[in-house]
Amino acid sequence: MAKVAISTENAPKPAANYSPAVRKGNILQLAGQVPFDPKTGEIVGTTVGEQTRQVFANLEALLREAGSGWEDVVMVRAYLTDRDHFGDFNEVYNELMPEPYPARTTVYVGLAAGLLVEIDLLAVVD
Repeated sequence: MAKVAISTENAPKPAANYSPAVRKGNILQLAGQVPFDPKTGEIVGTTVGEQTRQVFANLEALLREAGSGWEDVVMVRAYLTDRDHFGDFNEVYNELMPEPYPARTTVYVGLAAGLLVEIDLLAVVD
């Protein structure tokens, strides 16, 4: 079973040598996405809620390119820069993520200037 790299013009280009998504068999791993506009490369939004919406758009573009969707997502890892952002992040997450919810880990990290959230996904595609 071959490992296939997946990218799309509807999600930001990687800043280094990695694939935005990789599929091997029915396993699909999406690299961490940040709130960059795929056309301009600029950060979208100044609040964690606005940025989370853009991150979800970037993730969804990669899921679709891979022939997948939110229903296939089994694990979400969210990275926030500030504990005080958890409530606003969670509100948007709950609005955009369909049930049944995947497993999720949320950690607090340092991200590049202006970035408040990064999310990566693991999906199992039928």
